[in-house]
Amino acid sequence: MISRTLILLRHAKAETPGTLDDYDRSLTERGESDADAAGAWLANERLRPDLVLCSSARRTRQTWQAAAIALSQGAPGGVAPEVRYLDELYLCGRTEVLDALRTVSDEVRTVLVVAHNPTVSEVSALLMPDDQFTGVVTEMKTSGIAVHTGENPWSDTQPGAMRLTRQHTARG
Repeated sequence: MISRTLILLRHAKAETPGTLDDYDRSLTERGESDADAAGAWLANERLRPDLVLCSSARRTRQTWQAAAIALSQGAPGGVAPEVRYLDELYLCGRTEVLDALRTVSDEVRTVLVVAHNPTVSEVSALLMPDDQFTGVVTEMKTSGIAVHTGENPWSDTQPGAMRLTRQHTARG
């Protein structure tokens, strides 16, 4: 079997909702710094996605873009991953995230999902096997990262099928 890695990244700190539409909220200065720190952590951990599934909302796109710059600085000359900006990852639930993962080609080894809470926290908890769930903090803060590994094909992504191997909250 081939080992697969799923990285879940909650978007970085965004502007407080106001008169601006939620979809169009931008990262704050701290959010930009934290997103950069997320990319640096991924580079340091040698976690390089082959594919990025990113919510199409502004703050998630900005999170990925800042993380991608830091990630590429940690691996000069590396190949940039394919990036898919998906409307269905904005205001979605865990079912939509699992459905998106099930469409990933089995040649892809590492997928990064950049999305929103509570969904990313729920997906992380849902993927953990029962023997791992006890005592693990699953509520992800902004710029929170959860790394899961499993051996099933992406098309067979199921609850309880991917162990949580690392957690991190990036702060710049």
